[in-house]
Amino acid sequence: MQELDWIILSATLIFIVAYGVWKTKGSKDVNDYILGNNETPWYTVGISVMATQASAITFLSTPGQAFNDGMGFVQFYFGLPIAMVVICYTFIPIYHKLKVYTAYEYLEQRFDLKTRSLAAILFLIQRGLGTGLTIYAPAIILSTILGWDLTHTIIIIGTLVIIYTFTGGTKAVNVTQKQQMFIIMSGMFIAFYLILSYLPEEVTFSNALQIAGVNDKMNIIDFSVDTKSRYTFWSGITGGFFLALSYFGTDQSQVQRYLSGKSIRESQMGLVFNGLLKVPMQFFILLTGVMVYVFFQFQSLPINFNPNSKASVENSIYAQDYEKLELDLVKVSTEKREVTLAYANQLNIDRENKVLKSRIIALNEKEKNIRDEAKVIIGKANSKDKTSDADYVFMHFIINFLPKGMIGLLLAVILCAAMSSTASGLSSLASTTVIDIYKRNITSAKSDKHFVNASKLFTILWGTIAILFACFGTLFENLIQLVNIIGSIFYGTVLGIFLVGFYVKYVKGKAIFWGASMSQLTIFFIYYFAIHIYPSGQEKLGYLWLNFIGAVLTLVFSVVLQMIFRDKNPEEALV
Repeated sequence: MQELDWIILSATLIFIVAYGVWKTKGSKDVNDYILGNNETPWYTVGISVMATQASAITFLSTPGQAFNDGMGFVQFYFGLPIAMVVICYTFIPIYHKLKVYTAYEYLEQRFDLKTRSLAAILFLIQRGLGTGLTIYAPAIILSTILGWDLTHTIIIIGTLVIIYTFTGGTKAVNVTQKQQMFIIMSGMFIAFYLILSYLPEEVTFSNALQIAGVNDKMNIIDFSVDTKSRYTFWSGITGGFFLALSYFGTDQSQVQRYLSGKSIRESQMGLVFNGLLKVPMQFFILLTGVMVYVFFQFQSLPINFNPNSKASVENSIYAQDYEKLELDLVKVSTEKREVTLAYANQLNIDRENKVLKSRIIALNEKEKNIRDEAKVIIGKANSKDKTSDADYVFMHFIINFLPKGMIGLLLAVILCAAMSSTASGLSSLASTTVIDIYKRNITSAKSDKHFVNASKLFTILWGTIAILFACFGTLFENLIQLVNIIGSIFYGTVLGIFLVGFYVKYVKGKAIFWGASMSQLTIFFIYYFAIHIYPSGQEKLGYLWLNFIGAVLTLVFSVVLQMIFRDKNPEEALV
């Protein structure tokens, strides 16, 4: 990195933190600290909701996901707009009517304290893990690229987020996320433009899309009904719908964003805004990854994008084998570059040369086999090394091909995204701990100031826990998938509790508590025996289906148990 990059990176981060602290210092009470005093306009709500979900993982892993597997991941989001409509017309009016600080307060009023505590604890577990990953994701990349110590990088990122979240609570998160999203999207658009400008003159954008298609990167929609496949139209429209419904409707990190809205209408407009823009945004990020793939059809690419992997192999007995594979890759890449350029020239005269197309496909298979062999050697050289390099693809492009200044801007994008989602996570963890656990279980009367201070202390506590998890956590596969897998394990059950509360008046507290508990245990078993024990790509069930199964099981178990319990004095359901 050059001096200009460091200036841009440092100035951006200092501005974000200082601005958040300045604009939001001195929260007066719990409502101000947790809900921003319900002063947030709809556009800020929408941007804040988007920024909360768009972590550094999104901008690091999603392009890498597209580089390896193409555009199919966009199907994951197909159910999101539908979920936004359901939340707008069911969830938001109820939350606002009851004037809750957290989503889980509703559950005590509808069911009982046990059910509220169960849902809150499930949220704290999965969000605590997820927040740790949002810190770990940029830290492991930046430490590798910049040569920083991993632990120190994690601490720096985590501490910056804790500072302004501690100072201003939800309002600080909302205020800074507007600036962060502006920086993030500006950086991504500039990067996309530069990628296209770096392609050979003969390769137009249309040609680039066709080249990507030849390499099986443009299969956007898969209508197959294979439940083993992770991303299909049906898994997205069902499992993705239930995941989005749970995430945006019951996850406090999101609920807290739109509960801060000025009114029901402002909250609804913010979610609709998110629903309209989220799918196009993810499509664009994935397309950026595909264009990076096309770019590397005309450039030398590393056999593995993780620089740590090569270092491990060079110091092992497998160095010569690895070097041979690198030479083989150079030969294949050179031939592929020539064939792909010839194919592009044919496209310019409105002819698709099937012979050249077949050669590209064959060379692509050779390249894949070489890179797979390299991963095997990396694993042998150091079993602790992460052989999957999807998370390093976009960073490799940034560091090695972008001009001065742009490297600093793109690194600022990644760190801003990390800070944005991490701050939302910490704020929601602290508010849930205080409102649903701490406040609900103390007997003596306490002032608003006491609970504001408690929220700040729990922000520090959860920030510390997230940092520790990031320091000692180990990752596998692609980060964007890992985060969604963790969410899918818990979201279905939590969503099922809320759906029963909203729509099945017959079911009472005892039945839903035990029904949800049984559902969550079942999901653990399904995940372990159908997904976890199998290598990636060989799972017996796509993880998105866990959201659907968990919600349905919670509904079925609770209804059956209610019939067994036959509550003689049913409580009045509050809706």
